[in-house]
Amino acid sequence: MRFRPLTRREILENCIVRGLLVASIPLSQAKLLAFWQQGEAHTPKLTPENEMGPFFKKGAPEAAMLRVPGDAGFPLRVSGKIINTRGEPIEGAHAEVWQADHHGLYDLKGYRYRAKLTPSAAGAYAFETVMPGHYPDRVCQHIHYMVTAPGHKTLVTQLYFATDSVFAGDPDRNYTRDPLIDNRELVRPVTLVEQAESAHAEVMFELCLQKA
Repeated sequence: MRFRPLTRREILENCIVRGLLVASIPLSQAKLLAFWQQGEAHTPKLTPENEMGPFFKKGAPEAAMLRVPGDAGFPLRVSGKIINTRGEPIEGAHAEVWQADHHGLYDLKGYRYRAKLTPSAAGAYAFETVMPGHYPDRVCQHIHYMVTAPGHKTLVTQLYFATDSVFAGDPDRNYTRDPLIDNRELVRPVTLVEQAESAHAEVMFELCLQKA
């Protein structure tokens, strides 16, 4: 006879019934289960991997400002944290980022729109750039990441933008229009920030690494 594996909810319900999961104050089974599931939902998820692509180049400089005055394109600030599955910053982590410019071109001779990032002690990183353009061999705008840290698997992934015209305002339904996007979580919301007479876009992209 084959046994059906229990769902996570069924396992927790069994633990409550058997007294293996209890509360310090009187709670109904439904409320105790809800509190536990809510806590589990806040556990950081591993950042999905995504293809490296052909334009990676070793030796990128350490820099947080990738754009210079006069660059074409909409200003963009990307920030986030590099953490482990417990939500803790990872000592010795680094991220390399590279992207196309506003016109969809990669700098293969130099290091424009390429950088190595070292997060703060709290795991935070940020850089200033422009919204990357589309180029013929790819469907969507994107920024490449390669994240390394001692004792953890190297993460190669890409950041995509919910405002990309390819998604037609509905990335939930249309993210697969780019055949290289196999996980909706890589498509991030974009916030427009207005300052005096200027504006820029902001995107949060958390990077959660798996132990080696």
